[in-house]
Amino acid sequence: MRALLTLIAGLAGALTMADAQELGPGGRPVGEAWSRSPVYAQNGMAATAQPLASQVALDVLKDGGSAVDAAIAANAALGLMEPTGNGIGGDLFAIVWDPETEKLYGYNGSGRSPMGLSYDQLKERLSEADGLPPFGSLPVSVPGAVDGWFALHERFGRRSMAKNLAPAIQYAEDGFPVSPVIARYFEMNLARFEQDGLKEQIEEFDNARATYFENGAPKAGELFKNPDLAKTYRTLAKKGRKAFYEGELARTMDAYMKRIGGALRYEDLAAHKGEWVEPACVSYKGAELCELPPNGQGFAALQMLNILKNANLASMDRAGPELFHLMVEAKRLAFEDLARYYADPETSEFPRELLSDEYGAERFALIDQERALENPGPGGPFESDGDTTYLTVADSSGMMVSLIQSNYRGMGSGLVPDGLGFMFQDRGQLFSLDPEHPNVYAPGKRPFHTIIPAFAMKDGKPWISFGLMGGAMQPQGHVQVLVNILDFGMNLQEAGDAARFNHNGGARPVGMLNEKRPYGVLSVEPGVPSETVEALRALGHNVEVSDNGILFGGYQAIMRQDNGVYVGATEMRKDGTVAGY
Repeated sequence: MRALLTLIAGLAGALTMADAQELGPGGRPVGEAWSRSPVYAQNGMAATAQPLASQVALDVLKDGGSAVDAAIAANAALGLMEPTGNGIGGDLFAIVWDPETEKLYGYNGSGRSPMGLSYDQLKERLSEADGLPPFGSLPVSVPGAVDGWFALHERFGRRSMAKNLAPAIQYAEDGFPVSPVIARYFEMNLARFEQDGLKEQIEEFDNARATYFENGAPKAGELFKNPDLAKTYRTLAKKGRKAFYEGELARTMDAYMKRIGGALRYEDLAAHKGEWVEPACVSYKGAELCELPPNGQGFAALQMLNILKNANLASMDRAGPELFHLMVEAKRLAFEDLARYYADPETSEFPRELLSDEYGAERFALIDQERALENPGPGGPFESDGDTTYLTVADSSGMMVSLIQSNYRGMGSGLVPDGLGFMFQDRGQLFSLDPEHPNVYAPGKRPFHTIIPAFAMKDGKPWISFGLMGGAMQPQGHVQVLVNILDFGMNLQEAGDAARFNHNGGARPVGMLNEKRPYGVLSVEPGVPSETVEALRALGHNVEVSDNGILFGGYQAIMRQDNGVYVGATEMRKDGTVAGY
């Protein structure tokens, strides 16, 4: 026996790294081998991108809070625990199903550009730049998240805001262990902030370094605290929304911007107001997908579905090139319209013809089954006047909340106002500088927005509250998830775990992403068969295979069954969990 063991050890030692085989996944008694079970619960549920935030939401539900109370509490916790994607320096959008009125409510909590910075002044400060920079004060717009919290709470809250903010305050003071994916994003954000050519855009970085990077990027498992954010949350808990937009917090932000030479002022904060908006829905395979109107990009998902409903996707191979080609071309066609028409509706009316079945059929007829379109262009002409976190919560009454919140490019602008513990967003980078474009920069205007919550209905009843964070990935991700469920019978978890594509390129509301490669790049995950990848390349798609998960968004979802039981799913590409009871 000893001789046999010696022989085995010798053979093992002789193997090179190239000879070693990678251990694959285990098996499952039910469902797909590459997925895991959805979560079922009867009384309440929360799905967020950070496990502790999901538990915070669940504790609020158990204490009698509404789904909105729990969503606010979780979002406050995420602003602390996942500052790489969101925080109260950013904006917020939400869709709420209210069982009492049996109605969907939408909220647009996006902020406006500084009123004291004109287009000409901005162009002068930009010099020869083609667009607004990603960092520093120039892309900073008014943060709308806090206003969104209080507006949602006023209509749907059951507990005090002080109670809702208490868990995040305690974690901010006592600390919490950083989770692995967020640690990776901390590392990536710090590298960008320190990159030559970018760091020069940030007028002041000492505050951000002291708040987030005192000892470099926080590591997974490391305890992280943010006492400044705890103080800010305490002020909000005690003095309410007014403290942020008209009180001491607004004065601090104003003084900070004056100190560093930024344009945002107290008057901009005091003038801010979000708005309740009406979601729009389109039918697809017995369900309705509902999205918020521009200045967000949610209607692009509706346009994609209106194009795709003209084909029988269920008859196709889910992993085959025919289906991928159709979905990518539908995305490209929808995004051409997005680039032309999506902007602040106060300055440019959205053409409702874009959401008609007839227009979807017209756009579908443009798709060439044998070749990717070279230059699809927008439809029309029509008359016209002019990195992120997603969470969802449901409670025992049947209320369901779909909420998304972001600072835009990762952590945001790099600017942390003195002693407040949060970073300003850089959402203004998404303004166009083309004076003829509906999304052109103007003082006091809302920029085009990428963050979009989603909601699906069936037979007039709430069905799925869901979202998928990640820039332009969001509308195409919404569509891929629904196609997986409605056309291919995947369960809620499998629909999110399945390999995705992300087409990035072509026209955007800020102009062409890459003039030399107008088609852009089609990124796919390793789960897409190599034969499909090669077939797509033969059709003219610029395909790249990426295995890091970063490009493909972050999905959370809660489904309500006919018997009232909730089904939850979360994102394997993030740190999140579903919690229910």
